[in-house]
Amino acid sequence: MVFWKKLFNPSDTATSPTSDHGQDLVEIKTDNPAQARIFFSTDRDIDLYELEELCDSVGWARRPLRKVKKAIECSFLVTSMWEVKGNRKRLVGFARATSDHAFNATIWDVVIHPAYQSKGLGKSLMKYTIKKLRGEDISNITLFADPHVIDFYRRLGFVLDPEGIKGMFWYPD
Repeated sequence: MVFWKKLFNPSDTATSPTSDHGQDLVEIKTDNPAQARIFFSTDRDIDLYELEELCDSVGWARRPLRKVKKAIECSFLVTSMWEVKGNRKRLVGFARATSDHAFNATIWDVVIHPAYQSKGLGKSLMKYTIKKLRGEDISNITLFADPHVIDFYRRLGFVLDPEGIKGMFWYPD
């Protein structure tokens, strides 16, 4: 099954991955070298309160921190996006994926701080996350999207109801 189209092209804004103290980092190029730098990391050491502030910034409902911590610990991949200005580092984006470690992964909790939206950073975060999943030989990538962001994911190659697949949900009464 094909869940996405070609996601990577030579005009991607991310540079090659580098390693920094066990973190897998990709710096986003900016037009102005005096601007803050943006990095991606796959390190799971994320301040839960900082993540909660990021989620608050987009209006998400609060979740118990113990459950958020467990979700991060049990995720197959955690991607965070950081703004670095001088010695200050700020969490500005986040995504995570669960997986069966063989065929399938589902991306969850994609969030970009509103001040960083509409600048291509969400697209870069998704491309980076998908590239990491594909690097682990994951062939089927799914996600759940709120109606107001479906077009964003469509532009990345995701399709609604591919090949007649119907998602189903079970909820307790």
